[in-house]
Amino acid sequence: MFGTLPTGTPIEYSAVSSSFPQWGSDVSQKICLIGFGTVGRGLVEILRDKRDLLAEQFEYQPTVVAVSDVFHGTCHDPAGLDLDRVLDLVSRKGAEPGALTGYSDTVCEWDSLETIRQCGADAMVEVTLTNIETGEPALSHCQAALEAGAHVVTTNKGPVALAWRDLSRLARSRDLQFRFEGTVMSGTPVLSTATEALAGCDFGRIRGILNGTTNYILSEMEQGRPYEEALSTAQELGYAEADPTADVEGYDVVAKVVILANVVMGADMNVADVVREGITGLDADSVSSAPGRGGRWKLIGQVERVGEEVVASVTPVELPLEDPLASVGGVTNAVTLESDLVGPVTIVGAGAGKEATGMALLSDLVAIQRAG
Repeated sequence: MFGTLPTGTPIEYSAVSSSFPQWGSDVSQKICLIGFGTVGRGLVEILRDKRDLLAEQFEYQPTVVAVSDVFHGTCHDPAGLDLDRVLDLVSRKGAEPGALTGYSDTVCEWDSLETIRQCGADAMVEVTLTNIETGEPALSHCQAALEAGAHVVTTNKGPVALAWRDLSRLARSRDLQFRFEGTVMSGTPVLSTATEALAGCDFGRIRGILNGTTNYILSEMEQGRPYEEALSTAQELGYAEADPTADVEGYDVVAKVVILANVVMGADMNVADVVREGITGLDADSVSSAPGRGGRWKLIGQVERVGEEVVASVTPVELPLEDPLASVGGVTNAVTLESDLVGPVTIVGAGAGKEATGMALLSDLVAIQRAG
């Protein structure tokens, strides 16, 4: 479905404007959400709770005109949905599949693609589950939205890691934006810092702690807890999934370093190009004894320019304690951007969570409105 641009083609992070025009009188933005799990609900709660602040400080008054979810069904109102009612329908105890279809007397039977094509939204927010192997169904959602004339905002790593260059090209051809700040460190602004705040810098290396689950497990192992016990606690606390493979084997971080390599450092990298090793093979004694040797184990995602090439890896590394990344514990994430003009810049913050990820979506939506 997607072609490949030749290596060396000039790139840009979406169609971001470097200067913000004055707000006009028409500042409404019609949004549709595709996917309504934790992240989608987080955004809707922020839009509801911050409505007055967004209107007063930014003159930003969006309306959500449609929500479509594979489990909860679809609801649509061109005049704008009642966000409290939408949230109530999916949060009721024992909510049945298709709960959103009960929003009004007129049942909406659209699937996700029909919703994108027919709801009349200015911007689509894609927050379905990530599939790093095929990118689907998010990849098709993003393409359909751009073809329908809607901007795309997503926290889904699949389409960005697998088809960023093609989707960005399609967006530019339609004078639209394809934004994805939340794909690397949730609400902590890594991509916009690198591509906007540090515009003009050449980056020699980017490395970071990009998965909170593994960082928490390693922090617990350092205290002497066995891997299995630390993982079990992480699952109980909601930091790790029932199947933690994507986290502990490094696949989640692989997608993020591919995004950093391509978007920030101009590479033409695929997921298969990344050297990957998870944390399951680490010796527990080595992890717990590392501070005594002046070190600390972290799962590090790294992108580095070597000559004319950009190479990437995801591997456990025993960092020296004086390294800024070594002090980042628990579920917190961090990344160090090493540039020619300002040297190393380390950004520390939340790498997951409903509110943080919802904030990433909001920042992209506001940026689209400002550039419009």
